[in-house]
Amino acid sequence: MNLRLIPALRLTLILGPWSLVLTPAALSAAEKSPTPAAPTTSVEAPAAPKRHPLRGVITSVITEKSAFMVKHEEIPGVMRAMTMLFKVDEATFKAFKVGDALTGQMSRQGNNWVLEDVKPAAAAAKK
Repeated sequence: MNLRLIPALRLTLILGPWSLVLTPAALSAAEKSPTPAAPTTSVEAPAAPKRHPLRGVITSVITEKSAFMVKHEEIPGVMRAMTMLFKVDEATFKAFKVGDALTGQMSRQGNNWVLEDVKPAAAAAKK
């Protein structure tokens, strides 16, 4: 028998079935050898909140929260029709009142539901 075997074959003969277990592990370890990571100088901005079109009617105004209670239509694939609280910006808060129909873009921002790009529903229908 020739004792001058390929090193991998010699290892297989010496370790027996353990070589089959160790060899993939050794290959895996070799593939995962530490490589220096490229330095990053910029911080990624948080992802923009997902926005959904909304159509509804203001049922009440909550002054201390700068928010409206809006009875809105179903938002397909997102939520059923319901009445819920939406925070709005100051200009929107001053421009609308109870009973006004509106359209806008709703999103979840932290613990709040927010309504943005709010327009009277009748004006949006004329476009």
